[in-house]
Amino acid sequence: MQEDEIMIEDDAIALEDTDDSVAADTDVAGIIPFIMDRYRRAEDYRYQDEERWLRAYRNYRGLYGPDVQFTEAEKSRVFIKVTKTKTLAAYGQIVDVLFANNKFPLAIEPTELPEGVVADVHFDPQEPEEMQSPYGFAGDGNDLPAGATAQSLLEQLGPLSEKLEPVEDKLKEGPGKTPTAIEFSPAMVAAKMMEKKIHDQLEESGANKNLRSSSFEMALFGTGIMKGPFAVDKEYANWNDNGEYDPMFKTVPQVDHVSVWNFYPDPDSNNMDEAQYVIERHKLSRSQLRNLKKRPYFRGQVIDECIMMGENYDKKYWEDDLSDYAPEHGIDRFEVLEYWGMVDTDMLEENGVDIPDELKDFDELQANVWVLNNKLIRMVLNPFKPAKIPYVAAPYELNPYSFFGVGIAENMDDTQTLMNGFMRMAVDNAVLSGNLIVEVDETNLVPGQDLSLYPGKVFRRQGGAPGQAIFGTKFPNVSSENMMLFDKARVLADESTGLPSFAHGQTGVTGVGRTASGISMLMGAASGSIKTVIKNVDDYLLRPLGEGFFRFNMQFDFDPDIKGDLEVKARGTDSLMKNEVRSQRLMQFLQIASNPALAPFAKFQYVIREIAKSLDLDPDKVTNNMSEAALQAEMMKEFQAPLPDAQQPAPAGASAMDPTGAGGGNIGMGQVPVPGEQGFSGNAQPTNIEQTQAVGQQQPPVGSVQ
Repeated sequence: MQEDEIMIEDDAIALEDTDDSVAADTDVAGIIPFIMDRYRRAEDYRYQDEERWLRAYRNYRGLYGPDVQFTEAEKSRVFIKVTKTKTLAAYGQIVDVLFANNKFPLAIEPTELPEGVVADVHFDPQEPEEMQSPYGFAGDGNDLPAGATAQSLLEQLGPLSEKLEPVEDKLKEGPGKTPTAIEFSPAMVAAKMMEKKIHDQLEESGANKNLRSSSFEMALFGTGIMKGPFAVDKEYANWNDNGEYDPMFKTVPQVDHVSVWNFYPDPDSNNMDEAQYVIERHKLSRSQLRNLKKRPYFRGQVIDECIMMGENYDKKYWEDDLSDYAPEHGIDRFEVLEYWGMVDTDMLEENGVDIPDELKDFDELQANVWVLNNKLIRMVLNPFKPAKIPYVAAPYELNPYSFFGVGIAENMDDTQTLMNGFMRMAVDNAVLSGNLIVEVDETNLVPGQDLSLYPGKVFRRQGGAPGQAIFGTKFPNVSSENMMLFDKARVLADESTGLPSFAHGQTGVTGVGRTASGISMLMGAASGSIKTVIKNVDDYLLRPLGEGFFRFNMQFDFDPDIKGDLEVKARGTDSLMKNEVRSQRLMQFLQIASNPALAPFAKFQYVIREIAKSLDLDPDKVTNNMSEAALQAEMMKEFQAPLPDAQQPAPAGASAMDPTGAGGGNIGMGQVPVPGEQGFSGNAQPTNIEQTQAVGQQQPPVGSVQ
């Protein structure tokens, strides 16, 4: 068996697949009404939640629902999609925090206090009792120092050394108390190996992608749901020595994202710990159904029979809305219900499931049941120990009186309606005030004329008719007042969601946000709401999911090196604090350690690497090791070292005629000498005496062309 191979114990009790599938379904038909009754109850209970989700989806997409009625005077249908901006901002913050360390935010650590270890040890210091022994006593200051030898022991004993003569040849020099090796706790080693195992499993199952999908629905609808771990037989591509495709199959734990639209929890529960059951609704194709036959305990003959009966998928009322009001049409898919929850033990026995003797004393057991076309395609006892429903649900904003949470769209539903109304009024008023309202006195015009207006239009008047025939009226522009109300509604949206507009790129921030310290204060206040969200993700999603993978490996993986007294830690909140606080503290320490008096005591390499980590950078790519840093320091020293006098280049503006090399008044300016300045070739030639003196003083420029 390979080291990383997972072995699933074949001890689950399931309904067998027989040749006579019809007779078998007759025997187990009693459980189907039980499942369907619970499904209808859960569906009816969450009707109000579905209405909330529909409004949230419409606000996100910028769609008006059928409940919005426009008057004849309202011409504009504009929809300001501020809900989409806020939702994506919240989703982006959640993803940035969860994946700040470029890995799934889960950690495995040894328990703080393993079983059998006392919490505290207290010592009662006492003065050592006086001993008359000539050999001394502990604490008398005569202990052998580190590195002592047999000879030094004899010297220390002095006259008492003769007492050692009978055993002198038996004395051996050995290691002292100073540790010479680093020892690791076995629990810590097991924790690191278990953590690596779980991270590999999460990576292989695409957990990062599924977590992002759940985070998006959590921000938009208020609840993010994930399923797992559950066992699947995964196919790995492999070719044998002859070049033939020979795939390998291995049972691995899987994790998946479940949409809130397809999740039906126990209506009497407020969280997964209280749920007696959950039902997931699947929409599967023929190929997906046939693939189910490859998984354990699925009744292949019943699946084939259901496929022969034809597709049975029935669309829900909300599916047309999610499809942008697509016309009614049938869907060539199968509706499959997956039930996880408690079932009476008597009902399981009556429907053909053999209950082990050690479980017959229980009144109810947790089972997994799949229903298709009123037929059972799978019924098996929950193989996990302890029996846990393999679903986790995290709320964006916790609603203590409902299973489903509250999202961004619901929090700003009213303000989104206000912003749309004020913007429509502003647009309609701007259109109205930008055009003239024309009044026509038809008695002054020749009858039968076309009264439409266009540039160059000519109207024929009645002969001798008095007064003006055509009048133009202009309405006042009050759109600015509507836009002021729009801005007020937008501020309310910021407050109701806890996401200020400047946090997601809005410009034109006024007030305290115009200064750097003000922006820092506002960002600190804005992060408070996202901290609560991340804490909900830690408590309701990451930790239960990690504990599921931990129990899976403890039950089905026989590698003893990964097992121990361990616990799962969710690191979402830690990542947030690391980004916000740790980088600031490291920079403060770096400034303090820059003091020449303190610099020798600071480990700058470690500090710089930690700063890179806090900024989400790979320290191996952006920092040098000690040898590379020394080499780069030498190179920089060479670039910064002043050149010898003979190699100093002439400054800009200097010339060979300038004995100072300063270029007169044009140092560093790069200007051409003007007539009269020293160094200008057109100046009058000096006398012989002056020329002789000048030649004796001047130095030829380096690099000049002869």
